[in-house]
Amino acid sequence: MSNPTPEFIQVGALADGFAPDSLTLPRCAELDGQSLRLCFDDDSAADCRLEPGGDARVVIVRPGLASTLAGVDGCHASSLRPGVYFLDFRHQGPAALSLSLVLDLAQRRFTLVRGNLPDAAAARICAFDRVARQLELTGVDVEFLHGALDQPAAAVPPHPPSRDLIGMRNRYRYSPTECYEHIYLNDSFYAWHCLEGVERGLADVDRCHCLQVAERLYLFVWREKIIPTLGVILIDLEGMRTDGKIFGYQDGDFGAARNFRVGAQASIVNHTRA
Repeated sequence: MSNPTPEFIQVGALADGFAPDSLTLPRCAELDGQSLRLCFDDDSAADCRLEPGGDARVVIVRPGLASTLAGVDGCHASSLRPGVYFLDFRHQGPAALSLSLVLDLAQRRFTLVRGNLPDAAAARICAFDRVARQLELTGVDVEFLHGALDQPAAAVPPHPPSRDLIGMRNRYRYSPTECYEHIYLNDSFYAWHCLEGVERGLADVDRCHCLQVAERLYLFVWREKIIPTLGVILIDLEGMRTDGKIFGYQDGDFGAARNFRVGAQASIVNHTRA
């Protein structure tokens, strides 16, 4: 007898599955009351102040890429490693827009990850048509904006692309009920497989990006093609923990987005070396 085919679920249902006893990191208050000047590599700048309780105030000092942060009205900050912070912003802009900031105080640099979900029409373009039209298989867009803290961006090199994860097969435990494995295939693609949880039995190969933030600490971003999904996480292979978020639509009607935090205990299953 054949096994039933696993069903892909919307991000809202995924968030509900991850919620009980989630291993997400607690909110970090270390930046509360501080003002940060974010100087982007196009010479634009924004002053960002985090307030206790998660409020945020952003003032655009010089327009340009910094204007991406216009409309921010809240922020959740967490810290996976001393001096490195993951800031996930709330904003008053389109529901399909995601803004997450990796702040590296030791190197005085940052990377802002700006993501956009496809609208209903774009999401329904089939894979065959995407190939024929020379489009990416996923309709989820992402942009990496770099800069420095309190100094011209040219003074600090950006977080560089990294190939360190390639060949690794890692397991991530997000909660007592949710467990996944990732296989990092090359610079552009990785495979994911749900071992336990609401997506049990589902697997796919999706577009990904990896930047090195510090020694054995990586910013990993993925963009799923079947259910429009953006993942933005930090992977710490010293502490064997992850911290970040998953973003997508609440339901299949494209009417509202769901942005939820994730964190996992990590383990390296094996490492295939070329």
